[in-house]
Amino acid sequence: MSQHFDYFVIFAEMRTGSNFLEENVNSYPNLACWGEIYNPHFVGKPSNSDFEGITLEQREADPMKLLERLKNRSSGLDGFRYFHDHDPRMLAPILNDPRCAKIILTRNPLESYVSLKIASATGQWRLGDLKDAKSVKVSFDGLEFDRMLESVKQFQMQLLRGLQTTGQTAFYISYEDVQDIDVINGLAKFLGVAEARSKTVQKTKVQNPSSLEDKVINFKEMVSALSSIDHFNLSNTPNFEPRRGPAVPTFIAAKGAPLLYLPVRCGPEDAVKHWLENLGTDDAGLIHGFTQKTLRKWKRNSKNHRSFTVVSHPVVRLHRAFCKHIATVGEHTFGEIREQLRTTYKLPLSNNADTYSISTHREAFIKFAHFIKGNLGGQTSIRVDGSWASQSEIINGFSEFALPDHIFREAELTQDLLRLPGAEGWPVSMMQPQDTPYILADIYDADVEAAVRGAYQKDYMMFGFTDWR
Repeated sequence: MSQHFDYFVIFAEMRTGSNFLEENVNSYPNLACWGEIYNPHFVGKPSNSDFEGITLEQREADPMKLLERLKNRSSGLDGFRYFHDHDPRMLAPILNDPRCAKIILTRNPLESYVSLKIASATGQWRLGDLKDAKSVKVSFDGLEFDRMLESVKQFQMQLLRGLQTTGQTAFYISYEDVQDIDVINGLAKFLGVAEARSKTVQKTKVQNPSSLEDKVINFKEMVSALSSIDHFNLSNTPNFEPRRGPAVPTFIAAKGAPLLYLPVRCGPEDAVKHWLENLGTDDAGLIHGFTQKTLRKWKRNSKNHRSFTVVSHPVVRLHRAFCKHIATVGEHTFGEIREQLRTTYKLPLSNNADTYSISTHREAFIKFAHFIKGNLGGQTSIRVDGSWASQSEIINGFSEFALPDHIFREAELTQDLLRLPGAEGWPVSMMQPQDTPYILADIYDADVEAAVRGAYQKDYMMFGFTDWR
């Protein structure tokens, strides 16, 4: 027997045929599957109080000890079944281990759901012979099915990403394939067993082979509810924007209050900093230049602290970024990017303010918004700068270290900030530097809104933004 692997795992769910698959795996020499050894309620099988002398209590204290015991059990290849709700501490060690053979068993989620409902109603979780079969018709619950489907999808996506990022492959098998001896022999070969069998083991029988219409009371209601499921992910907004880090060095704390500001670039940064700087009478000022270590220390020492960030309307923010970094030449201009936008993407930019009219500014901004759509979609060689990265992606980056307690909107800041600890009685002035050479109101129309909305569909959806005016 080839020793490519030290052990194997069958990733499955309830009512996917995992018992049937386990029986067939166990019919081959030198292969042994020991059930659900990481089930939160038992070790291996419901009747077992331990596995190889390791009890449930001992497994809870040290789950890796159980895995080592299984790996070293015999000269053959041992394995177990693992479901999405089994000990979460073990998923990463198993998934990241190239010496673990991965078998992924799947079944139509609706069939699994109905089968689970029937088994729960009858109390029959396994069938050995037709004469003992129990069956009832069950009711379909749309919300219950949605929750189950979401948990299965998330688990499958987690498995897929784990295999991709570690360069591994798995043996995929469906519920129907378990009765196909050629597929089962292929699985045995994958596990290193050369011997082939002529038929599958049939100790466990299919419990409810009839159609769904015969098993579900409210079948028509179920069909109607399932019609709303987006099988092809038509409502999904593709996201190819690079992931961003937590940006801890940009965080700013007030000396006069236990408040931490997580800035989104080209938001109302100047106004918020000015407000934070003047909080408190004895210890006013700002703390910046944080590292993760110093920020943890600040959090420990700042009782009742609150962190917040501010999102701006995408049209307002993008115009602010355009005016600051692209439209004119100055201290904050991105010179190389500006030149590329002018020559490659044909933005009508000029170094002469006298020849740069409102209409030219409007045309340049709309073209810039079209460029941003491609830039965020990974279609350009120019970096996705934080000044125009999507706000949802920036805040998602914050979450790698610390989620903000509050996400405020720029348009509502004068009221929202006053509710923070230590901010009572300190009015907010939202005096931001005016966009130059032209303000947004000078050029805004439906075409401007449409261009920006095309670039920031996710932000409009995530934060519920409507048209600016």
